Amino acid sequence: MTDTIPADQDTPTPTRNRSARRRGSFGGYVATKVAVLQDGYLREESFAIAALARLRAGLGREPGEDFAILAQTQVNKDHLEHWLGGEPTHTERAMHTALTLYAVHQQSIRDRAMHEDGRGLGAAVNLLTSKAASAEAVRRRFAALGTATSYSPVTTHLRSLIRLLRDHRIPLDYGVLAEDLVKLQKPWGPSEVRGLWGRDFYRQPEPGERPEGNATDPNIESAPADATSEE
Repeated sequence: MTDTIPADQDTPTPTRNRSARRRGSFGGYVATKVAVLQDGYLREESFAIAALARLRAGLGREPGEDFAILAQTQVNKDHLEHWLGGEPTHTERAMHTALTLYAVHQQSIRDRAMHEDGRGLGAAVNLLTSKAASAEAVRRRFAALGTATSYSPVTTHLRSLIRLLRDHRIPLDYGVLAEDLVKLQKPWGPSEVRGLWGRDFYRQPEPGERPEGNATDPNIESAPADATSEE
């Protein structure tokens, strides 16, 4: 299997429930790229294992700095946005962040997809409160994310939360996250995105309020002992 990325698609997420987040065109484009890597990784294809390792190494760097991951992180012209000088566009930065975070999220997990349609960040973190040893510690990290005022601190807090989601095998929609990250870079974006994430969190049932027989997501298992080991 090669690492050829399918053509761009507008792939809205299925409306499985009222809280599911929907993707636009750019989110569908990112989700398609993630899905190709995810499928290959779960099948233990060598191209995907190598690509995710390279993407993890690019975490925290600027788009375009690491030539080894350009095949995964490049944005096609339909989604590039207006380019000014040498600075990355909003979509380039969001694509790079989303794919490198996904590579961390899926690391060492070969039997469960960590990219899942429709699950926004707030919903994933809410579920994390019922899985982690301290729900209050999770809420504090989420609150810290909400106080970040620029892109770099947001991504720093996101890394911390993504590692916790990985440890507890809780998936996330990376197409939705990428679109949130594009908005975050707009002048009006931070307050809107904080509102999206906050409502996404608080509109989920609290751990003790989930309907009987569905106190936890039946598809989410306890993290294996080596969940955070290197490839």
